[in-house]
Amino acid sequence: MKKTLLAIIAMALLPLSMMGQAKKPTLMVIPADTWCAANGYMVPDPGDQDKKTRVPDYEQAILENMDLYNVITKVGELMSEQGFPLKDLSQTVKSINQNTAEDEMLTSRTGGSTLAETPLDRLLNRAKADILIEVAWKVNTVGPKRSITYTLRGLDAYTNKQVAAATGTGAPSFSAELPVLLEEAVVEKMDGFVSQLQDHFNDLMENGREINIDVRIFDNGSGLSFEEEYDGEELTDIIDNWMAENTVNHRYNLSDATDLVLRYEQVRIPLYRANGRPMDTRQFVGELRKYLSAAPYSITSKVLTKGLGRANLILGEK
Repeated sequence: MKKTLLAIIAMALLPLSMMGQAKKPTLMVIPADTWCAANGYMVPDPGDQDKKTRVPDYEQAILENMDLYNVITKVGELMSEQGFPLKDLSQTVKSINQNTAEDEMLTSRTGGSTLAETPLDRLLNRAKADILIEVAWKVNTVGPKRSITYTLRGLDAYTNKQVAAATGTGAPSFSAELPVLLEEAVVEKMDGFVSQLQDHFNDLMENGREINIDVRIFDNGSGLSFEEEYDGEELTDIIDNWMAENTVNHRYNLSDATDLVLRYEQVRIPLYRANGRPMDTRQFVGELRKYLSAAPYSITSKVLTKGLGRANLILGEK
């Protein structure tokens, strides 16, 4: 009887234990584009041949601006206190630099084209954070007192959509330390900000992560098209059926379909694979590549990714 009672109590407490151990998203704190622009840390986008677009230079910002380093450290500390796993920006930048030479040698085996990535793309691919915390701030000075006006934005790392926000101005203080001013200003809104982050991640757990996929046919004279039939079924329908069976709750949108391009948007993929390991865009599209490479299709293809949340599956080229 005693053992039975203990078992009942244990079963009753199990849901509470699981709630306390709810999985949290992995975060990375980065400076906002507006802050980088205002402080001179912007460079030409390597993927823009006209060199008109500029993107943040996180490496120089981290190396040269101690205020940025201190602010990122403080925001990371506040998030860590809330139980969120963190990816460190400075360490990720160092890791990227160690592999720069290898990355610059990466080319298409047949086409010889390089894979151009922005600094943010490289960060995301290396860190694999779920959510980016963008931070920007301005110090206000009135006599001997200072206050800080800040903005925190939580961005889904795969879609760049805003999922959380907090902004405000702290009370004037005699403190001269920027991290202290930031903590005093942010702390009263931290609970609401954290709640927004967790709500978004809970949605990802239930409904899947959102990505975009383009399936294209390489024009190499093979004559392959999405109208080609296999056992009486067009290739377009074969791919669309695979998407329906492998997305979370069959959620995706085929926004464009021609004889050479299929464009899928708002594709919801599982956060985790069957073995419990994280699922990302490359792995998900890689499963489609394997499916099409098997009989009766035997279609050669390769996967190219852009950032974390977009991929091209190129049919007809390896």
